[in-house]
Amino acid sequence: MIPLRLNVFSEVSPLEQVIVHTPGAEMDLVAPDKLERLLFEDILFLSEARREHQIMCSVLQKIVGDSGSVIQISDLLAETFQIEAARHDFIEALCGVSSDQNLIAFQSELCNLPPEELLRFALTGDSDLNIKALPLPNLMFIRDVAAVVGHHVIISHPATAARARESIIMQAVLKHHPSFRGYADNLVELPKGVTFEGGDLLVVSETTILIGNSQRTSFGGILSIVRILLESTNIQRIIMISLPKERYCMHLDTVFTFMSETECMTFPPLIDVSGLNDIVGFEKDPNSEKLITTPYPDLQTALTESEGHPYTFAACGGSSLLNQQREQWTDGANLFALAPGVVLGYGRNSKTFDELAVLGYRLVTAQGFLSYHEESDFELGEKVAIRLEGAELSRGRGGPRCMTMPISRISV
Repeated sequence: MIPLRLNVFSEVSPLEQVIVHTPGAEMDLVAPDKLERLLFEDILFLSEARREHQIMCSVLQKIVGDSGSVIQISDLLAETFQIEAARHDFIEALCGVSSDQNLIAFQSELCNLPPEELLRFALTGDSDLNIKALPLPNLMFIRDVAAVVGHHVIISHPATAARARESIIMQAVLKHHPSFRGYADNLVELPKGVTFEGGDLLVVSETTILIGNSQRTSFGGILSIVRILLESTNIQRIIMISLPKERYCMHLDTVFTFMSETECMTFPPLIDVSGLNDIVGFEKDPNSEKLITTPYPDLQTALTESEGHPYTFAACGGSSLLNQQREQWTDGANLFALAPGVVLGYGRNSKTFDELAVLGYRLVTAQGFLSYHEESDFELGEKVAIRLEGAELSRGRGGPRCMTMPISRISV
């Protein structure tokens, strides 16, 4: 068991440790008439989705180098459930948020399940008990269940009941797994009544974060995060960007991501239009308990004034509005930076990759990248954009950033 650590001070520093969830048995339990309730878009062909996801994991492993640094949340949970107190805490928390399913009536039976059976129930909702619980197809979008900021981690408060069990899973792992021992004081738990999901938080630098006020993250959740981080971490500035409360832009990272220290991928109809969004910076007043708020005309200005250097904004889908809309729909803006200037995206978003080529990125397929580096380690140097197959994965409506939760990046 390798020691895990929380260490994320940038969106683009070289990846060191990352949590993922390769789709599993839960996908085969998704019924068409439950899609809307599950917040899921389609019925995925599981074997193909797993193959695509495993290729992504191989790329991640090649980048991080160290064996065991691409970590499955199911493995962490299986190890966590070997601890009796962890199982009981998980079940108690689950019963507390599942009043409509009356799980509390089965609390003792759930507590008596062997660890492997509880694991199956936690991920799929399936068990030998007379309980009807939904599967967790969205768990493959692991980014949303928590957000690591520096040496702290914020546990999500999902906006919908469909994803509540995912947060309880992460809470159990962070509180009980031996590898996270020592981080008890670094867990940020938000108050009841607010919502927050990890896709809305981007770590700009050691002192600045971005956070989206979106369909899934409430203004109350943002204010709670602002006060906690400004009080207990080295974060000095939190920039909030208001988004339409629509499913197509459910999180900030569906319309904006970082590619390097100075380059970002955007969905221009929402990000590049001056005055379209309310963009406000929050800072701590050194002379009082009040917050200092600073309005900005647009996100590019906010970042430039905050970080002291200009940013290049590339357009998801290129210059055509139609292509921008089409490729944002299949997560063209949801790139994942594995290192500065090394990004992963769905290859189907060809116009987006054309924009990356204009910026000097070498375009490669995921299989080509793995084949080229089969006998050698990956070394930083040139800018690379890796095309990931995503015919099945993209049908779930989430990109590579959605499917990865870095817990540690190498500080450079």
